[in-house]
Amino acid sequence: MKPANFLIATPTIIGDYNFHRAAVLIVDCKVSGELGFIVNKKMPYTLDELVEEVHNPFPVYFGGPVEQDNLFFIHRLGNQIPESIRLQEDLFWSGDFQTVIGLIESKKITPDQIRFFLGYSGWSEGQLEAEINADSWIRIESIALNEWMENSCEDFWKNQMRKLGGRYLLWSNAPENPLFN
Repeated sequence: MKPANFLIATPTIIGDYNFHRAAVLIVDCKVSGELGFIVNKKMPYTLDELVEEVHNPFPVYFGGPVEQDNLFFIHRLGNQIPESIRLQEDLFWSGDFQTVIGLIESKKITPDQIRFFLGYSGWSEGQLEAEINADSWIRIESIALNEWMENSCEDFWKNQMRKLGGRYLLWSNAPENPLFN
């Protein structure tokens, strides 16, 4: 199993609200294109506000601008959720949602084991490579699961800029809105 493949938005994406300071976990990569979820943009509401059967306030993240009326999830529960798709050793995508609801309601699953997303990020054939070549994204082949799944997402992009160093180090300390500088 290969490590998680991430895209980190470069500062050149400023002006694109969807991907400004975004970190995207790629979950599906085919010749026809790539699909992923923005992991560091928590939404102002929780799962119990979106799904009637859920009574626990699990966070929901903005996954991307495509199909924003659909709920997706990635998790660390493997075979506990039937029909899951393995992404790497301890990370899975999708699965039987009724099982997820049952696990949430019986308190057998915690927010650090699953992330819910409204919408996804998608690129057609060749589109993502063109954006990478235009310096809009940096592809990072491995980021530890606990670094993004278990920790606060607020500083994730800044921390990745610091790790990249060089010309990106300056951006790690830049304000969210350059007009506030």
